[in-house]
Amino acid sequence: MQAARCDPDHISAIGVRYIDNLRMYSFAAGIPGYIRPMTVRPDARHPAPSFGKRARWFLRAGPTDYLLAMSVASTSLPIIGKHLEPLGAVTAMGIWGYKHVPDLFSHSARPQDTAEQAAIRKQDRDSTNAVIDAALRGTVSAADLAVGWPAPERFAPVLKMRQHRRSLHRSSVRYGDHPSQLLDVWRPKELPVEPAPVMIFVPGGAWIHGGRQLQGYALMSHLAQQGWVCLSVNYRVSPHNRWPQHITDVKTAIAWARANVDRFGGDRDFVAIAGCSAGGHLSALAGLTPNDPEMQTDLPEGADTSVDAVVGIYGRYDWEDRSTPERDRFVDFLERVVVKRKMDRHPEVFRKASPIAQVHPDAPPFLVIHGSGDSVIPVAQARGFVERLRAVSRSVVSYIELPGAGHGFDMTDGARTGSVATAIGLFLNQIHRNRSLLKAKEVI
Repeated sequence: MQAARCDPDHISAIGVRYIDNLRMYSFAAGIPGYIRPMTVRPDARHPAPSFGKRARWFLRAGPTDYLLAMSVASTSLPIIGKHLEPLGAVTAMGIWGYKHVPDLFSHSARPQDTAEQAAIRKQDRDSTNAVIDAALRGTVSAADLAVGWPAPERFAPVLKMRQHRRSLHRSSVRYGDHPSQLLDVWRPKELPVEPAPVMIFVPGGAWIHGGRQLQGYALMSHLAQQGWVCLSVNYRVSPHNRWPQHITDVKTAIAWARANVDRFGGDRDFVAIAGCSAGGHLSALAGLTPNDPEMQTDLPEGADTSVDAVVGIYGRYDWEDRSTPERDRFVDFLERVVVKRKMDRHPEVFRKASPIAQVHPDAPPFLVIHGSGDSVIPVAQARGFVERLRAVSRSVVSYIELPGAGHGFDMTDGARTGSVATAIGLFLNQIHRNRSLLKAKEVI
């Protein structure tokens, strides 16, 4: 443990930081574009926003802006600050929910289905296995697709949490120095002699919640039974951590897996990544930006953040497009809560964060899964992303569009979740098998 620093310069820096944070609280200096950790080094001072900028912010800000500014600034208070961080997350979640109310109600706010609507929903659910089979044919071998698909279940997958957690091997393993950089290890009790392929799972949460609880349980349980080692990761989130801290943490987890997963029986030479919603965005971005120095500034030189396959599940793949009211509301949310910068002033930040803008010929194999009934992230996001991938990437790109499925179906829809987990397992096993055959040929 390092000794506490007592030199005058350090004490002076702490005092300036505290005063600056109080100023930020008093003037609400920071939304959007001005909120940032007011880090002050002994050899540098970051000027506070001018009075004119503060005045313009006050004229334009609304109640939620004031709440965000207060919640972020309050975390800098001595002693109690660290206990106030959840207030910012609650405020950000409220903003996210408010902006998505029109989308939610426009699609699904009806007291009861008519007989015709119920019949259509049943037909959509019943077509799940046939849709998946057709989507994977040509990528997964016909023999593997002849698998017995799971029967639909009436109950939500989250209610099987206890059963799924039987595959949880180790909880709260540190993959970095920050207290939030934790992961859970899922694996079978008995591993094969050969190192097991690895899948990193990135949970969703609108970039304002990065907890690994409950999410991905059905998928990781299924893969563990197939002989995989799965790592479910936490990552730092907004509003207290500005983009790109989210993707930096995901990259750190990948580098940790490449260097350490053999401790749990995993193969460091085959690491796939998957994620839902915001986690789908982070997984896709990580897969398309291997070893990008701008996204892994916290890692030592030479750290490997490449992945061998990507699975995006109802993800958001475009941070630039404002062509529809829904996309415009989303970008506004990013500007105010996640990025905390205006896109017209910092277009490069939003472009760098958009998977669809980062597609290149050497992209890893992709499986994209989305529901046609998703009212939070409309299915057009996935369709556009897949179209771009197929036009540019030299690797396989598979796309499963589930008729009628909504956002978060893997936690709430027992009729589809088992089949989707099976499909992901078939896809990843095929990619792993192809990679193993390629390496064997190279050895020969």
